[in-house]
Amino acid sequence: MINTETLQGNWHEIKGMLRSKWGELTDDDVAVFDGNVESLMGTIQRKTGEARDTIEHYFEQLSSGTGDSVSWIGERVSAGAHQASDSMRAGAQQASDAVQHTSQRAAASMRQGYAEAESVVRQRPIESLAVCFGVGVITGLVAAMLLRSR
Repeated sequence: MINTETLQGNWHEIKGMLRSKWGELTDDDVAVFDGNVESLMGTIQRKTGEARDTIEHYFEQLSSGTGDSVSWIGERVSAGAHQASDSMRAGAQQASDAVQHTSQRAAASMRQGYAEAESVVRQRPIESLAVCFGVGVITGLVAAMLLRSR
């Protein structure tokens, strides 16, 4: 059975371990430890429905060091790292899919625009040539005015 000194000495770490193991416990349930191990076990049992011997066994692991807080913290960090890695991988995949989808849409739009321009030129070659000539003249005049102003 875990002793009161072990609980009181490492209470902040143990609080986190208890909340992690039994998620049903609230902050209020574990916030104050008055030194009464029996009361604490009763609260855990009442809130979680866990068997008393399971709770005692967990407390024994804590006091004997097999439930070592360092290994517990290591397990939590490892689990968090895996979760973050999975989340980042999923986000990168979504970004990649979005870029690929956008580039496919842009390519399709360009192909459609080229086909429409080609169709207009085939249907109205003289008007197309006149428009291109006019755009060329205007572009040349603008370029000449910009170069002259320098």
